[in-house]
Amino acid sequence: MTKKLLLLLCVLAFSVPSFAAPIEIELVQYKMEAFRTFDALAKKFNATHTDIHLTISSPNEPITILKTRFIRENYPDIIGIGGDIDYSNFQDAELLADVSNYKGLSKIKKAYIDILEGLEFVPTPGIFGVPYMANAAGILYNKDIFDAHGWTIPETWSDFMKLCDTIQAAGILPMYFGFKDTWTTLAPWNALAVDLAPADVCQQVNLGKTTFTKEYRETAEKIYAMLKYAEEGPFAYSYNDACTAFARGESAMFVIGNYAIPQILSVNPNLNIDSFVMPGSDDPNGQTLNSGVDIMFCVMEASPHKEAAYVVLDFLLDPENVQLYVDDQNSVPCQTGTFKLTPMLNGMRKYIDAGKMADYQDHHYPSEMAVHAQIQTYLIHGDINEFLTRFDSDWVRYNRDIISKLQKYNASR
Repeated sequence: MTKKLLLLLCVLAFSVPSFAAPIEIELVQYKMEAFRTFDALAKKFNATHTDIHLTISSPNEPITILKTRFIRENYPDIIGIGGDIDYSNFQDAELLADVSNYKGLSKIKKAYIDILEGLEFVPTPGIFGVPYMANAAGILYNKDIFDAHGWTIPETWSDFMKLCDTIQAAGILPMYFGFKDTWTTLAPWNALAVDLAPADVCQQVNLGKTTFTKEYRETAEKIYAMLKYAEEGPFAYSYNDACTAFARGESAMFVIGNYAIPQILSVNPNLNIDSFVMPGSDDPNGQTLNSGVDIMFCVMEASPHKEAAYVVLDFLLDPENVQLYVDDQNSVPCQTGTFKLTPMLNGMRKYIDAGKMADYQDHHYPSEMAVHAQIQTYLIHGDINEFLTRFDSDWVRYNRDIISKLQKYNASR
């Protein structure tokens, strides 16, 4: 090889750029209804980042798929899940990384961080999720019907019952429920319980300090009292039926959360909807918004790319991207800042802004207990003592390991 050729090869070696492959970050999220939104966010991220490539998956039966992947130790880098019992189980199994050092947490409202901590079976140092979007549940109402009759928003349970009587006397159906789908029973149940039961009632029961028979009696009494203002045969109508009926103006109110708004508007895009917090008690200052973490992002402990995962979280938490999600899904952002919410949540806005909220009680219930079916059975038959007694006995049956773990934790302190 001549000196000239050797020199030429050296020059070419140094002049050809070296391209490092981008870091691959996989995010698996559980909200199928938001897959288009997440697809748009992934495309936007990849168009603006060259060193990280983001893939967002929105599979059918996402929790089942995640559990299967965890068993096979095939972990994504980030998961997007709800603040419910699945989060509790994943956190308890030490699958989720402690993200206390993630600077983006400073943007998140404390109320939602507290909600996550309340979901831990045993108090654990650290923060294991970044709350992204929340639900707001209570009562949606037909604003045109209310305005036409001059009805005002009730601030106490007694006022709410009087309003229902007034609506009924006017020949209008006060509320639609759609209790054929058992899960819909949880909407009024949760909305009442945030006013009437301690936010940490499940943990207090696990510690042996109280019982559901004591703490849930008033909630059970009041959800049953609401039946006389429901559609005839509420157990024959599904959630879809209820959304359609309310959209068509067949009831003045619908006891549900903001998550129902897109389906209602798909039937009647011009429906004038507003909302208010369920007044569970007779204390006008005691009302609490029923709000939980609808989706959070958890970095997996097994991910080798945690810093890159934080870059993805920074992108998702950018106000412009948060607003995109809020607009598409009628959601409530978990972070501080000035965001434009759907006017259909105007009646709940002051609670959202003040962080005066408590989590859904059912986020603490084990799925095997099928509380929604138990509530439906109670509402059909009306035996409150049987319902509450079974609630207490089934709780011990399905939470035996958690109860033991929490008691050992407290004994070791």
